[in-house]
Amino acid sequence: MELLRTSFSWVGSEETLLDSPAVTKAGCVTIGRYGGHTAAGAKKNEDGCLVWCNKEYEWEFTMILDAHNTAQSAEIVLDALEKERESLHVLLNQPAQSCLPMLEERIVSIFQSPAFKEKCSQIKGETACLIAVRKSNYLWWFSVGDNLIFLFADELKSLGQQQLNTRNFYEWIGQVNTFDQEVPCYSTGRRELRQGNNLILLTTDGLVECPNEPFTDHNIIYKRFQDRKNDEAVQSLLEDVQYNKGTDSVTMLAWNVNNTKKAAMPSNMPSL
Repeated sequence: MELLRTSFSWVGSEETLLDSPAVTKAGCVTIGRYGGHTAAGAKKNEDGCLVWCNKEYEWEFTMILDAHNTAQSAEIVLDALEKERESLHVLLNQPAQSCLPMLEERIVSIFQSPAFKEKCSQIKGETACLIAVRKSNYLWWFSVGDNLIFLFADELKSLGQQQLNTRNFYEWIGQVNTFDQEVPCYSTGRRELRQGNNLILLTTDGLVECPNEPFTDHNIIYKRFQDRKNDEAVQSLLEDVQYNKGTDSVTMLAWNVNNTKKAAMPSNMPSL
């Protein structure tokens, strides 16, 4: 019997997936990858992603990368995180109140290390980087650049809250490197998951910047997952990008968390 894969690492320079939407899975995380429409001008795939899952300790560590000029920046970021896998797993196995406050410091220390910055100075191109960690009933993210993270839950949808981060342009890691600045620029945040079903979705901008703009309304993305299983939803989204002749690559990570713990509610909400 084949054991369930709980980790996945990939960069588009290894497998471009031009004209070929592909969906796979690691643990509970559905992974969608697409390199772009060659007839419309796509020639290469410079994305990357990383997934680690640990059901016993209730966490998923995920990352998507959207590089340009070359895929070298995505490659060195993936390599840097993989080299820290053991120490990061030890941190993630701790309770949420211990590990989450320490994550930002740990990630920044990796990217600010002299050895990593030296590698960045020797490559061509730079990458946007989005890391998201679900630990117990909390979600933490760290973003450099313009990748997107969504938290879809019915309670949040009713209030129009779906996208967690703000896309920030002119931020990268690599040849042009925010961690070489006097003050590195990035964004980070934490959210409590709502009680019940929560869908977490990370995507590079090739999805929302697809020609004809079929997914600029985030409700359309959410509805696609409500109508289908995650692998079917991701496959259909990527096929729509191919149909609309999207030249930009798309990398997506999606998974559900059923949170059984009560989430914060206003004090004047009637008790059920």
